[in-house]
This record gives sequence, structure tokens and C-alpha cells, in this order.
Amino acid sequence: MVMFDPVRLQCQVDLRYQVNSAGSDFIFNVQVARTRQQMVLWESLTINQGVALQEYCDPATSGRFLRLRAVAGELVLRYAALVEQRPVGELPANIAETWIPNLPGEVLPYLYPSRFCESDLLAPVAMAHFGGLWQGYGRVEAICAWVNSHVKFTSGSSCSTTTASQTLASGRGVCRDFAHLMIAMCRAMNIPARFVTGFDYGADPALGPPDFHAYVEAYLGGRWYIFDPSGTAIPMGFMRLTSGRDAADCAYCSIFGDVRPLGQTIEVHAVSAGNGLPPLEPYRVSGAISTAAD
Repeated sequence: MVMFDPVRLQCQVDLRYQVNSAGSDFIFNVQVARTRQQMVLWESLTINQGVALQEYCDPATSGRFLRLRAVAGELVLRYAALVEQRPVGELPANIAETWIPNLPGEVLPYLYPSRFCESDLLAPVAMAHFGGLWQGYGRVEAICAWVNSHVKFTSGSSCSTTTASQTLASGRGVCRDFAHLMIAMCRAMNIPARFVTGFDYGADPALGPPDFHAYVEAYLGGRWYIFDPSGTAIPMGFMRLTSGRDAADCAYCSIFGDVRPLGQTIEVHAVSAGNGLPPLEPYRVSGAISTAAD
């Protein structure tokens, strides 16, 4: 196991909505997850409306859900946090796939097709391209590279209902589409894979302002390892929010009512760990990397 120096990141998120009718419900998932590899050193959350807040942390994913019932008018959520990332790594050659009889029970749901990841439909394509490869980290790395080369990052090219098979057919998408296609290909090869959301530290400014980012974790050798098929951000800098079977499980905001989004602002930057040291910027590594709780 390879240990990396801790990286400290600070994030700030502003979300604004116009609530057009009284009694509109919101479920937010914008608070950074707390895991052994991701420590929340401090955080703050404010809501401009004086409404009751209900919080729930999913023990399986560490996702933190905030529920509220907003009244008519403007709703503003502001969240900020200082997070210390403690990523761990491993040499890819040391990581074999985990046979299905040896998978933990909580990993099993990530073997199956889901709404946006139709691994059953894409199984012939996956088998043709990856069926003969070594059953380990290298095969998942090959799937990631294949998805990156077959899909062009194109803002506005998909919608909230676009599936993995549709992304493959169009050859265009955004981060969630890259993630769905890679997940479907992994599951078609009996490799557990899940959809993860976080913040896109290190993304090329030419792609737009900082945003929520979707990436992939595959379960190999008894651990969840990070893959970013879009290639747009730096995995060491991902600040985890939650994970699930696909995007349907991981929305940063679910709205129930007549609501109009007014905009969002996200900022993420590296900060110093103190002692007069400069900030350690997240950097790309060639080996396997994990920030999952297990």
C-alpha cells in the first residue's frame, strides 16, 4: 500500500432557487462525506429561510442528506468546508479482481444493471473489447481509457435521462455520461462499479466554471478504486459527496414543487496545512488511488 501526503482542500457552494409556491420540498446532498480517508476539519451551512432542517447520513455510502420544506420566495443555501484528503494507493499489478463469492454483501448491488447503466444491453460490446484481458486493475483501466476515447466531452449534449447505451451511440456526453458508460461496461464484465459525486477540483477552466463532478469507483482487490473516464479533473482532489448505482441515487438537489433554479457558484482550492508550508496541490498519479472509507 502506498500512502500519499495529506491534501487540504476548501470548498464553498452557493445554491439559489425561486420557490413559486408555498410548501416546496428539497433534499440536498452537498455536504462533504466523512470517511477515514476524508476528514472534515470544519464546515458551515446556512439557509436564508427560517425553516426546520432534517439531516440524515446514509451508513452505506456516507452520503449526507439535508431535507427541508421551503416557503414561497428566494431560497439560498450556502455551504463551506475545509477537508483533509488522505488518499491511499497501490501498484496496479498487485490488484486482481475480486471473485463474486468473495465480495462483501454491500458490494453486490453494484454488479447489476441499473436505470442509466444497462450492462445487460452492453455485455456483447464489453466482452468483445475486454473479455480477453487480465482480470485485474489493468482491465478496468482499459475500460476507462476506451470510454474516454469513444466519447467526446460536449456540454449540453445530454439530459438527465440519457443512458449509457445512448451515450455510446451518440459519442458525446458530460461527466455523468462517461461515468454511466464505464460503470455499465465494468458490470458487464462482472466487476462491481458505482457512481460517485464530488467537486471537480483541477478541471480545465475552458470546460466552464467549477461544478459538481461525476466519477467511478470499481471494487478490486477488496477496495474501491477511483477512475475518471472523462479525464477532466484530478482524482486526488475529488471531494466525495455520495455514491450509488447511478446518477438517480446521487442528485445534489431533488426538488418537489414549483421551483425555478436561479444559479449556483462552486469554489474549490488547495490550502496550506500550516507551519508556513505552501498548499499541496492535488496531482495526477499513474497508479491506483482510493479515498473510499474501506
